[in-house]
Amino acid sequence: MQPPERNCTHPYLLPLAGLCSMDRATQTDWSLDESVTRLKRIHYVLRGVHELLIARISGEPIYELKMLYSHHAYLCAEQVSLLRSRVGEMREPPLGLDKVPHGGLETTLDEISRCPETLQFLSAIYSVLIDECIQACQRLKRDAHPLADAPSVRIAKLMEFELDELQQSGVACLDGLKKREKEKLESLEPWNEHLHSLLDSAGGIDATKPPTEPPDIRWYNKNAVVYEKEPKRDARFKDPYNAGVNPEAFLYDERYSAMDKTLMLYYKRLREIDVPEVMATILVDLRDEEPWDFHMEMSRQLWDEARHAMMGETGFVSHGIDWTKIPINFTWSKNLNTQLDPRERHGVLFFIEQGLMPKTGKRFEWEVASESGDPLAKLFQDFDWADEVLHAQIGRRWYVPRYQSLNEALSYGDECWSRVLSKWKEYRDQGLTDHRNWWPDLYTEFCNKRGISPDPDTLAFHETYEQKRADLENLK
Repeated sequence: MQPPERNCTHPYLLPLAGLCSMDRATQTDWSLDESVTRLKRIHYVLRGVHELLIARISGEPIYELKMLYSHHAYLCAEQVSLLRSRVGEMREPPLGLDKVPHGGLETTLDEISRCPETLQFLSAIYSVLIDECIQACQRLKRDAHPLADAPSVRIAKLMEFELDELQQSGVACLDGLKKREKEKLESLEPWNEHLHSLLDSAGGIDATKPPTEPPDIRWYNKNAVVYEKEPKRDARFKDPYNAGVNPEAFLYDERYSAMDKTLMLYYKRLREIDVPEVMATILVDLRDEEPWDFHMEMSRQLWDEARHAMMGETGFVSHGIDWTKIPINFTWSKNLNTQLDPRERHGVLFFIEQGLMPKTGKRFEWEVASESGDPLAKLFQDFDWADEVLHAQIGRRWYVPRYQSLNEALSYGDECWSRVLSKWKEYRDQGLTDHRNWWPDLYTEFCNKRGISPDPDTLAFHETYEQKRADLENLK
């Protein structure tokens, strides 16, 4: 066979749209089947990582890790969607994306799902699985035919870039916890080696290595269950049962200034930490009952709600206020997760989202922030409003079609929320909280930092959640 002619290309320009050299393009050591196999296996593992992170959110007490898992679960979901789309371009249905590619991969994910130790979990995700996925993307980028399989090379590059950033932040958290839990460090190396042995038994994530014999032991009991619906908070969340201040009642009262209302806006944003805790359990409990697109869009919404919580945190920091001194109530997520099934929880979520769309909802909050003179509050509420419009659309796509009409869907959500017992008196009588009115202390500190005297009427605000929901409807 004669070598290809080289003089047909422009002497001063790159050939083949800059994808590769002509020499590389003439090589034939690649196939569509090889590409599909690797993509499907990376897809399986990244979807597994997404599910592992989601299942960890509610029961993880450390605030920063709740936020980290929310973010990284969303990023993995985006990459899973990229992979599903690419495989769909190369094969007609059925695509087999929900099939287990190899038992060794399944066992690896199953072992990690039963891991009760945070340090080991972080190491498994970021030092093992994400690291192996990055290497698989690098191999795909190198091995795939750069012209014939250019779309796969592209997503391999995109995934490698994003996974590398994801890994860096995850490993930084892992290294931070290592300093606190030095007594557990000895177990990490054998744990990681065990997981690598399981992956090796599958020929690696992308089947590019000869498979080995799997280890003959399981690290954790097959009956061990780590997934927890009831939310947990770390020690910085003091008095979390406290429902002694109703911020919505303050926000919608015309007697109070827009500047003072920003405090309640920041509180409401930070308190949104409870939404990822609820949404995570919806996704876990409905795993096999809804298609991937449902999980993808709900993961985006979950991450948005986590961002909103961090906006509230940032707002308090911008005013020099220590948010850990404020009781951040968690009984909304606790009560929903323990009293309702996933469809009912979704109904409550949808009902609340739709209630935020009228002028008295997110638009009103943005107007308050705009009037307040606090540019950060205005910025945050601008994006919070945009996010909630998206969330309402997600609800209409995935929740409403289960009912005869929008009104029926809304009525069901309202009815579900009405059935949730607030346990306001019960928590007080059990000694879990005295529902202390924390508003005067926060408002006084806020005024002192601004060098002004507290307004007496504003200082005297004292409305609780004893008789009203967050939408100011009376509790039954």
